[in-house]
This record gives sequence, C-alpha cells and structure tokens, in this order.
Amino acid sequence: MGLGEILEEIRSVSRESWQLTDDALASSLIDVCSAIHGLEALRYRLISDMNERGAVPSGYTSVAAWLACSTSLNTREAVRIERRADALRSSPEVRAAYEADDICADHAAMIISFMERPPAAMPAEAAPAALKFLVDAAKDRDTRVLRGAIAKLKQVFETDDPPPAEDVDRNEFFASPTSNGRVVLKGDVDAETGEMLLSALSPLSKPRPDSDAEPDRRTPAQRRADALTEVLRRYHDAASGPDEGNERPHLHVHINAHDLVDKSGSEKPAADRGAYDEMFAATDVGWTPWTGPLSVDTVRRLACDCTLSPILLDENGTPIDLGRTTKVISRKLRRALVARDHGCAFPGCGRPPSWCDGHHVKHWADGGPTDLDNLVLLCRFHHRMIHHSGWDVIIGDDRHPWFIPPVQRDRFREPIPANNRGTPVRV
Repeated sequence: MGLGEILEEIRSVSRESWQLTDDALASSLIDVCSAIHGLEALRYRLISDMNERGAVPSGYTSVAAWLACSTSLNTREAVRIERRADALRSSPEVRAAYEADDICADHAAMIISFMERPPAAMPAEAAPAALKFLVDAAKDRDTRVLRGAIAKLKQVFETDDPPPAEDVDRNEFFASPTSNGRVVLKGDVDAETGEMLLSALSPLSKPRPDSDAEPDRRTPAQRRADALTEVLRRYHDAASGPDEGNERPHLHVHINAHDLVDKSGSEKPAADRGAYDEMFAATDVGWTPWTGPLSVDTVRRLACDCTLSPILLDENGTPIDLGRTTKVISRKLRRALVARDHGCAFPGCGRPPSWCDGHHVKHWADGGPTDLDNLVLLCRFHHRMIHHSGWDVIIGDDRHPWFIPPVQRDRFREPIPANNRGTPVRV
C-alpha cells in the first residue's frame, strides 16, 4: 500500500468512525498510531537525507525554515524535528530501533543525548555495551525505566577525580519560548559557572516579609526566578554587554501609541482608522523581538521608566519618521525622586533605589507629566503589583506618595502613608 493510499484510508476511518463497533474503533486507533509512528520515522529519514545531500530548497537557510513556510509546522517545531532527524542519523543503532517501532522518539532522543555526552570516566570501549543496555531499557516504554538505566550508568562510571578542563565543553543552556508567551529554561553547566550563578542569585533570593510583616509567601523556586530577573535587569541597566546591531543590550518593546493610551475614554472613530489601525484595533498588545506579545498592562508598567524612541507610521504601518530618542525619567529627576522616597515607597518595603523604577501616578501616555509630583519610586515587585492589582497610589497635599489599598483589604480604602512615614490609618 502506497503512502497516498494509507493517508486516504486514515481519512476514511476519520469520516466514518461513528459507524464502527467498539472493537473496530479500538483496532483502528492502534492502526492509526502505528501509521503515525511510521510516517514520523519516514519524515525524520527524509529530512536526514535532504540535509545529507545538501538538498535544501533554494531561498531557504535550512530544511526547518522551508518546512515552516511550506507546512502547518511552526518554526520552533520544525527546528525540533530537524534536530531530532540529525540526531537519529548520527546513531544508526538507535534509528534502527526507532524505525522498527521498538522505542519511541523521546526515548531515542534521551539515549542519543546520553551517548553524545557520556560520563567523563566512561571509556570509549564501553560505549557499544552502554548503548545496547539503554536501547533494551527503552523498549520497556516506561520512561522511568530508561531514566533509571541512565542513572545506573552514571553511577557505575562516576569518579572522585576533579572534572577535566574540557568539562566546560559540555555546558548547555536552553531558552525555549512557548506558545503561551513564556520561556522554559533548562541547563547543565560546569561547577565554576554554577557557582557564579548561585552566588549571584543567593543575596537576591532571600525570603522577605510582605507589607503585612507576614512571612514571604513565595516558594524557593519563585524567589530564585525573581532573583534571576533582578540579575538580568541590573545587567541591562549597566549596559556592560557587547553591542548587537550597534545597540547596547536592553529590553525592546514595540506597541502602537493608540494601544498604550488608557481606553477608558472614547475609542478612535471607525471612520478615522486607516488600514493599519483596523488591523491592530483589537489586538491591544505590545511586541518583543524574542518572545513575542506582551499585555498592554505590562507594557505600561515597563514604559513608566524607559528610553522612548517614537516611530511615526503611515496608515499601512510603514515608518515615515523616527523621532528623537529620549529618557522618560531623566537622571536629574531620578536623583530628586531618590532623595524624596529613599527607596521603594510602598509601606513596609524600603528596597534600595537601585532595585526600583519610577512609576507615573498618571501614566505619561495618558497625559501625565514626568515630574516629581507625578512620580513614586517602587521596587519591581510592587511596581508590578500597582499595575496588576487593586492597589492605587496618589501624591498627597504633602507632596509625598500615599497608597490606597484594594476594597478587599479595606472597604473604606483609606490612604496609607509611604514607607517610613508613619503608621497606617486603617489596615
């Protein structure tokens, strides 16, 4: 039976599945799973053959790029498939077991990853026996069995000797954007790199009480994630990294000015919208070069204290003018803000100024001025909270910030003075 006939039979079963008996339904599902495995194995082999021949279609940098443009695969999935195809090509024994339906693709990838980076003390002559041991373990179909086999090999060949200098060549770090806009991090680094990372995270990930003097509610993993964010912020703020595209490293966010403005008032009339406005009228998102969309609330928080590069676009979204890049909060104004607030102004916080952003009480995109009577210094945690919770902040008659709790906390919403400026009126 040819490939086209197999696909047509699968489509036929899909169309008529409601007519099948219970036994026939179960049997058809097994047949489909077997066909899918065979088609996936064939896809890996075809990709492998294309790369081996250098038969990348003209105009594309890789088979993955061509697949992403020619099929329903997204770029990330196409790259993953191409990498797995190349890995299978590098290990004929594993590919044979996979194509024979003895092991699954995930198990094949685990075996290949281990064999590419075996324990430092495992001799080369032990590799064939180790490979057979892992392939046999993978046939069990239970991933825990294969993981146990890998752990056993690592234990057998572990050594008390210090790691060799070339241990750094085994360093890996993966940063994979997901479909929901988050990024999954995974890495394996040498002891020196790990020590530098842990030393940087340690002072920034200590538990801290919240504004109610209650224990830190964050888990250790959440504290380390917040610490990593702070390390990256400080690195970007220092602009000490190498240039990329003639720019210092920093976070770049793109958003339509119309989306950034508070839409509690009137919308732009439909008759006044150009084609570009119409296309993005309902998106209400910002955009980052690496991870994609950001919510407007998140962009408004980031824009409180940023470097602004206005770009004017025509009705089709084509840039027609690049305005002068300006700092929303100048150094002189930030010094005055630090002199008044001394650190995070949120009650009970007091994190140092270097950890803080300048928050616009009335956002500058809504016409709020960038001056001392419209700014308050907030750490990144409380800055995010002000933008995404029921808390509000105002500048009182004393020209100092006062914080208004959400109604769930205080139904009267009586203002609380800034940090180190007295006792709350009502909590």
